[in-house]
Amino acid sequence: MDIFLQVWGSIGYLLNKIFLWLSEHARNGGKNASARKWRIASWAVYLFGLPPWVIIFVMWRNWIAASVEASGAPAMLLGLVLAFRGTTSNPPRWLDRLALVCIPLGFGYSLYDFGGITTINQWLEIGLVLGFLVGTYMLAKERASGYLWYVLMHVTCGWLMWIQGYPWLFLQQLVSLVFIADAWRATQKRIASK
Repeated sequence: MDIFLQVWGSIGYLLNKIFLWLSEHARNGGKNASARKWRIASWAVYLFGLPPWVIIFVMWRNWIAASVEASGAPAMLLGLVLAFRGTTSNPPRWLDRLALVCIPLGFGYSLYDFGGITTINQWLEIGLVLGFLVGTYMLAKERASGYLWYVLMHVTCGWLMWIQGYPWLFLQQLVSLVFIADAWRATQKRIASK
């Protein structure tokens, strides 16, 4: 079961990064229809890959990461809806608000549940959570800064997975960084050319 969850979670989240990367390169090439398809696929596989991550975090009592990762589903859904619409303007207000409300609620509850921050794992979870939620929200709005938040997420999550003995998830985090860095670079190149 452990290996199955690692493979499922790794595939979903790595494909998300690859598809975002392909979307940015398609946009730079003026292929907006293709970019939109890759963005839709990226959000769909992101949602697909979410359950095993939550399960693994719960198994290891990583309550901060588990609760906030699960609360990131509205931001992922927002990204999928906006990608289907083909625009970031006028997002469904209820979904936009739900994503914004889940961030402090999930984080606050986790701090309450633990009675504070007492372990290195919790500090890593905080970095993971901030990078994940802010990055996902910013990318749903097609803001390049989301990629920089994802760097924080991947570094802290990779470290956490290494500490807890999940080599496949650690490797997925490292490989994802390559795609994240290049997607950010491609976005910056497109912005500079405008």
